[in-house]
Amino acid sequence: MLILNKTAGVFSNPSKRNMYEFLRSFNFHPGKLFLHKLVLGIETSCDDTAAAVVDETGNVLGEAIHSQTEVHLKTGGIIPPVAQQLHRENIQRIVQEALSASKVSPSELSAIATTIKPGLALSLGVGLSFSLQLVDQLKKPFIPIHHMEAHALTIRLTNKVEFPFLVLLISGGHCLLALVRGVSDFLLLGKSLDIAPGDMLDKMIMQKEKEEGIEKGQILSSAADIAAAVQHTVACHIAKRTHRAILFCKQRDLLCQSNAVLVASGGVASNLHIRKALEIVTDATQCTLLCPPPRLCTDNGIMIAWNGVERLRAGLGILHSTEGIRYEPKCPLGADISKEVGEAAIKVPRLKMKI
Repeated sequence: MLILNKTAGVFSNPSKRNMYEFLRSFNFHPGKLFLHKLVLGIETSCDDTAAAVVDETGNVLGEAIHSQTEVHLKTGGIIPPVAQQLHRENIQRIVQEALSASKVSPSELSAIATTIKPGLALSLGVGLSFSLQLVDQLKKPFIPIHHMEAHALTIRLTNKVEFPFLVLLISGGHCLLALVRGVSDFLLLGKSLDIAPGDMLDKMIMQKEKEEGIEKGQILSSAADIAAAVQHTVACHIAKRTHRAILFCKQRDLLCQSNAVLVASGGVASNLHIRKALEIVTDATQCTLLCPPPRLCTDNGIMIAWNGVERLRAGLGILHSTEGIRYEPKCPLGADISKEVGEAAIKVPRLKMKI
């Protein structure tokens, strides 16, 4: 972890002069009246540079994103220094595009929300450094965002979901189940022991490449079989763990006995095979399965801005001084009660996974 003075020294992009010129590039609208609070969200936790402006009613006024996928595909994975450089090169343009599309000048913002945990250290540092300079110039409140909290709360932007609800967060780097009791009130029921679903698929593939002696650029003869087998196995495994989490929450009266909500979010939650497996579980437990649209399941600036709106409305984690602010590459989500879940030893009924 780096504290503010180190962060500012290492990631001094853009310079104060450049930031001043950046802000001067916007057209101000003195006669324009915004009836709602406006939050700018900035996301650079991994390999996507994203920004968005969202108002307190959930209207997305403007957004922009730069994907690094093509670059990292050529190297076979994300190389942190490369991701850092690409964030540096694109963050000012992406923020400018989001603000321009929203027709909101920086001075009209109510706050700036930025992902500061968890993620790649070098990537997080770029977003934090840029945001701190912007906050300093505009004299606006700063709202630090937990990346997984943002994924969990995205559903409240698209659907009317009340607390509490159960959330399954699945992505290339994370896999966890948590009970969401409030904007920043989470109970962690369980998480992957070592690797997440997306990461696991990569390691299976690499093992088979070694076995078959595959050269760079060639495709495994068993690629389709591996994809199908892994997808089905992962879907069934996640469904069973989610089933146990629902039963635990209902047993402890943490969720409604009827009309309970399960939210699946994160990049892997876009997988329709996994969604169908989860539907089998929710049908069997009288729950409702809700998922954000696929474009909001992957990393984006909208979810960060919305998390900022949620915290602004609740009066939680709004900083008027950024002295000593840190980014945290590794950071848990909520209070961990996974041991209690394990000790409950709940037997999960066998379900037919006809997917």
